[in-house]
Amino acid sequence: MRRLPLFVVLLATSAIAHAGDKPLYQPMPDWVKPAPAIDATKLGDDAPMVLIFDNQQRLENGRAWSYMETATRAASAEALSSIGTIKIDWQPSQGDLIVHRAQIIRGAERIDLIKNGNPLTVLRREEGMEQRVLDGRLTATMPVEGLRVGDVLDVAFSVTRRDPTLKGDVQAFAPLLLAPLRVQFARARLSWPVGSDIKWKAYADGVAAQPVVEGGYKTLTVTMPLAKQPEMPDDAPARFAKLPLLEVTSFADWAAVSKVMAPLYATDGLIAPGSSLAAEVARIKAAESDPLKRAALALQLVQDKIRYLMLGMDTGNYVPQSPTRTWELRYGDCKAKTLLLLALLHEMGIEAEPVTANSQLGDLVPSRLPSAAAFDHVLVRATINGETLWLDGTGAGARLADIRDTPPLGYVLPLRAVGAEPVRIALHAPARPDMTLTFSYDQGAGINLPAPFSATVTMKGAVAQLVRLAKTQGSQDDFEKLVNRMIANFDKNATLVSRDFSFDEAAGTATVTATGVAYPAWDRENERWRRPLYAAQTEFSPDRARTAWKDIPVKTDAPFYVMMRTRLRLPRAGFTIDGAKTEQAVLAGHAVDRSVTQEGEWIVATDKTTTSGVEIPVADIPAERRKVAAAKANSPRAIAPADYPSSWDEIAPARRDKKLDPILAVYTRQIRDRPDDRTSYTNRAWFLERVYDRKAAIADLDKALAIEPDADTYVKRARLYAALGNDDKALADAIEANRLDPSDDDALARLANSRADRGEKTAALDLIQERIDQGDKNKADYMSFKATLQMKFGDKDGAIETIDGAIGLKPADAGLLNTRCWLKGLGNVALDTALKDCTKAIALSDNSAQVLDSRAMIYFRMGRMDEALADLDSALAIAPDMAASLYMRGVIRRHSGKTKEGDSDLAAARTLSPRIDRDYSRYGIVP
Repeated sequence: MRRLPLFVVLLATSAIAHAGDKPLYQPMPDWVKPAPAIDATKLGDDAPMVLIFDNQQRLENGRAWSYMETATRAASAEALSSIGTIKIDWQPSQGDLIVHRAQIIRGAERIDLIKNGNPLTVLRREEGMEQRVLDGRLTATMPVEGLRVGDVLDVAFSVTRRDPTLKGDVQAFAPLLLAPLRVQFARARLSWPVGSDIKWKAYADGVAAQPVVEGGYKTLTVTMPLAKQPEMPDDAPARFAKLPLLEVTSFADWAAVSKVMAPLYATDGLIAPGSSLAAEVARIKAAESDPLKRAALALQLVQDKIRYLMLGMDTGNYVPQSPTRTWELRYGDCKAKTLLLLALLHEMGIEAEPVTANSQLGDLVPSRLPSAAAFDHVLVRATINGETLWLDGTGAGARLADIRDTPPLGYVLPLRAVGAEPVRIALHAPARPDMTLTFSYDQGAGINLPAPFSATVTMKGAVAQLVRLAKTQGSQDDFEKLVNRMIANFDKNATLVSRDFSFDEAAGTATVTATGVAYPAWDRENERWRRPLYAAQTEFSPDRARTAWKDIPVKTDAPFYVMMRTRLRLPRAGFTIDGAKTEQAVLAGHAVDRSVTQEGEWIVATDKTTTSGVEIPVADIPAERRKVAAAKANSPRAIAPADYPSSWDEIAPARRDKKLDPILAVYTRQIRDRPDDRTSYTNRAWFLERVYDRKAAIADLDKALAIEPDADTYVKRARLYAALGNDDKALADAIEANRLDPSDDDALARLANSRADRGEKTAALDLIQERIDQGDKNKADYMSFKATLQMKFGDKDGAIETIDGAIGLKPADAGLLNTRCWLKGLGNVALDTALKDCTKAIALSDNSAQVLDSRAMIYFRMGRMDEALADLDSALAIAPDMAASLYMRGVIRRHSGKTKEGDSDLAAARTLSPRIDRDYSRYGIVP
């Protein structure tokens, strides 16, 4: 959505209501105190964009008169575009829009924009124009012709408002501008007759003003902008918010607000005998005798049969349309739905009353001034068999099972003829899941391979209705994107190939099913493969370190219930489960009920997590942190057997036993369904390369490039050609990749390597030297690459000199130290200092596998074969697929007489890197 310019936002904020259907053009009222005149001849380039923001209001005899002047400087072409149209909204049923002035100030010149009549065009918000908002507002608008960069647009207008619903009471608010906003002059000025029972309150810090008596009126003036407000933690309850508002009201107390609003929801006689609504009441009564079940059916009727259409309650449209009209139109806002639901319940003899609420700031209600404007929502509180039920007609998909659920609205105000005070809704977790998920991963082919994947997600409430709407009224492409995003919230690595939808009217639930391929994350730790089994993880890291925050409790999530089941098929026996197999705990306001079971070749993890919106006192934060940390540390994980094969070892039997076929079938279906989507081919190519079918992978990349060429795909194909020994095609692809994206580092590296493979020393080195000469932040890394190429070409001295220079730029870089150790080992030079480099790199590195491999090379050159083998074993325990370590271990084993073991290592290395013999023979290392 395009961001509204500040000028328009300020106008709309102040324009509360209006009564004629055309603007009036009159001088400013005599009670307005003019803002300082603008001298545009003295404005420098450093002048603020907003020169004047002047909001003055008078409250008298039940009427609120709001005067606004804004003067905004078109400091740039962008600013000119943002302020170039005047827009003012008002409520014609409640007051007038009066335009006092609209002018362009250009140096000493004043250009009057309204002197020739009625230039503002009135736009009416008709039903056919805007089906989401029907609030009776009009908009006066005018494009500002002739406005130039450097001009000042000065507009002054008034909006009057007398709301008959309030029975003579009056309420208003003024926005407060806060630093760091820059304004040349800003003011909020409110006045009311001496003797009027008017109360005022500012919520932001720094308002020290007090009302003074001026000509029989109390006048409160606040100069702005106020100082920047103290920061609040994101997880602070709403009552700690510093609203940038100045509120005024004549309501004596909350009971007065309750009394004045209550008659709007009287239901006597609203459902006429013999009417269609009476027939609905009869139908419900005939279907059920239990009042609780009747209430559930009435709520379902209002939610399912009446679509929501906002009528703007918080702008003063407090009167609901009648139930008969709502039933005829089949739409209504919270007021209309509440009145309809009340009428239905009362006809069934069920005790119920309306309550008004603030959907965002309900927690703040008791500390606010009493006014109807404090609320933007209304719903029903019913009492059945002594139970309090909160029934919201604007909800969606509620059924009998949900009848006791509680909305997170904080304090609400019952609307009663005798008045009432705000009451807090006591929250608890929902009765049934808002979302139920089942994810299945078939890793029968091996844990290091993609897994055929299926997901089932069942939703209730508003989310279910949104998904239903997307499926029934949106395009198939939009629906698929929605499902993709939904699944990605829980598994971002899944690739979906099918998506389906169903809706259960009886349960009010929507179910999405999807299939595809996923990539479960198994991590290598302590020489074993491990995978987390928890479906959800509670996070709790509130910041209360600041002194000002030391007493602010932590707000937790609103009531919600998620149940997730993860099913994982294992490739063989011997897997175990580590950590807590069962857990029932309350962690940072989240009630967790978890169980993990192992049944044959399947592990099933079930998580039930509910929240109830509780607050955590500051004193309890340390204990909650410890509980969450302990739960994380003891989270269940699947652990593979100690003898589980490395990836290259599991692929051959998987291919032999046709366990790869189900995975390939998923990729093939994606290609069948989306033959013109290049990613369908690149996805399968990735898998084919992973199972070492490089020729088939190249064929898929051919098809992807035929659809749409890009640098990344050319780089991938070049790498595959190089692995197969086709240096000419590898070079051609690298050249094309570099041409398509000269800034791509992978394309450049591939091109340099391809030229080096063909013996083109000067061309390869020049490519890298050009990047080194550019001197960007990656200079040291390019120098490291150059050193590797120099060693490849036999220039040992040049290689060491270059890598020394790189380390001079980044002395503590573990990767550069490892490269120097490795290069010295390849060149068989300076082996004593090479050991120091590797030892330092191991200390600095998070993953030492590559450094251990490098140090093994040094030990090999030194003839210290036992130490070399020890380092290679350690490296492969961390990274079993490291071809270099496998190759060197194979060489050492063969040289030591362990021919069978050595040949096995060499075969694995050649599978992973088909040209590895050529690479090592360059340095005199052969099996």
